[in-house]
Amino acid sequence: MTKSDGWLFYNSTIHHLTSNYMKYINHIPAWIRSKYTISLLSFLAIILFFDKNDFFTQQARNAELNTLLLSKKHYEKEIAADKLESEQLKNNPATSEKYARENFLMKKDNEDLYIIPENNAEKVK
Repeated sequence: MTKSDGWLFYNSTIHHLTSNYMKYINHIPAWIRSKYTISLLSFLAIILFFDKNDFFTQQARNAELNTLLLSKKHYEKEIAADKLESEQLKNNPATSEKYARENFLMKKDNEDLYIIPENNAEKVK
């Protein structure tokens, strides 16, 4: 086999492969084979699936943001209620006495304190 025979074999193989390839490619509509369509589909695939900030990651982050905003609203309501209670404790002695009795089980010298459990699970056998 001479050098020109090798080149001829190479050319015929390439021609055979490209002709088979072209048979399949010609069945695809021209608007799909367009370089613009291929570029657009490639861009969309990268943005939707392969990017660091892909579509699914963004959806998960938006869901997490919504839960965080809901918890923020909840804690802001709790803070407002605690500020109101704090102001009442500073300004009203009856409120501070009630708070001490309920939360710290404090009592006056001349009274007895009985703790009644609210449900049956807390009863001592």
